[in-house]
Amino acid sequence: MSLFVQKFGGTSVASIERIENVARRIIKTKNEGHDVVVVVSAMGHETDRLVDLAEEVNYQGLDARREMDVLLSTGEQVTISLLAMMLMKHGFNAESVLGRQANILTDKEHTRARILDIDAAFLQSRIKDGVIPVVAGFQGTDDSGNITTLGRGGSDTTAVALAAVLEADECQIYTDVEGVFTTDPRVVEGARCLKKITFEEMLELASQGSRVLHTRAVEFASKYQVPLRVLSSFNEDSPGTLITREDDAMEQPIISGIAFTRDEAKLTILGVKDVPGVASAILGPVSEANIEVDMIVQNVAADMSTDFTFTVRREDYDQAMEILQNIAKSIDAREVSGDNKIAKLSLVGVGMRSHAGVASRMFEVLAKESINIQMISTSEIKISVVIAEKYLELAARALHSAFDLSEEAG
Repeated sequence: MSLFVQKFGGTSVASIERIENVARRIIKTKNEGHDVVVVVSAMGHETDRLVDLAEEVNYQGLDARREMDVLLSTGEQVTISLLAMMLMKHGFNAESVLGRQANILTDKEHTRARILDIDAAFLQSRIKDGVIPVVAGFQGTDDSGNITTLGRGGSDTTAVALAAVLEADECQIYTDVEGVFTTDPRVVEGARCLKKITFEEMLELASQGSRVLHTRAVEFASKYQVPLRVLSSFNEDSPGTLITREDDAMEQPIISGIAFTRDEAKLTILGVKDVPGVASAILGPVSEANIEVDMIVQNVAADMSTDFTFTVRREDYDQAMEILQNIAKSIDAREVSGDNKIAKLSLVGVGMRSHAGVASRMFEVLAKESINIQMISTSEIKISVVIAEKYLELAARALHSAFDLSEEAG
């Protein structure tokens, strides 16, 4: 007998009909002789509805985030009760479980809390009694008993964390896609669903724009070596994608996938004196404004001046530009420029460690399509480039073809 933690997202539980479909998936696993712990999100668009209500109230006090957590946590409470009733209707012993009942202890950072500890004793006792616990994802409590929520990807993180403490055989994430694809199939017709991928590759893909899993959940799974499987809630025949540790028996294609994001903007400050502390003087105020900087390039000219370029999320562009213009005056820079019509595209694969020439091949393909590279960033298993947004889909299709990603490695 195995223990599976099965997580179902908002799309999978968006209606009573879909909740019944989820119940059938859980029952199938139980009938195969396995124990199951279920984690669910709020019903599709419910969280957005709750956020809209809070925005109508428009309270900006210091304690607003605490009340926001109380509000948002109700979405999952609705889903767990409905799913538990559906399972009981079909003759199975099920029980809804709130985050506090599952003993999920978090820090005090309302709306973006992090899990500190989980006491698994309660859930273990319910499993032992033959109960299917249906746990509210996305939520926990701090050491004062306040409700907290985990922010983006919170339900995935809940599922992985429970799988870790319960020592589950697998954490299964059910979504509206069949698994992790070589790239977005809406952009590249020949995109292929991967059978297996490493934690490291999935973390890079998630951080570079792939939206199948949130980086926090993958980081947690990697840290505690929890096998993750991404599956479709709507296609029972799809084997999904297994995300696991790297081992010698795994096929290691040079490139496993292509991730990209359109949510990018670039800012440049020109003619800065090349002296110690200049990077801190530029990025310090940006960081203090809670703006996340991604790629950074610094070029030193013959006259010992430097041009400093960095990227931010597109939604932060206007604020970052205003900050940079003020900095430019204080450090006597020549000019500030920006571009909020860029995109970032990344090649990811553990095979890069043992294969040279991936970067040059990538640059050659882009050059053949007359696509100019504006910035480059690399890691051991990733190469990222910034290009004009209008060329993103062309670049993705050309690189997917050039690296034969539509074909199984063998």
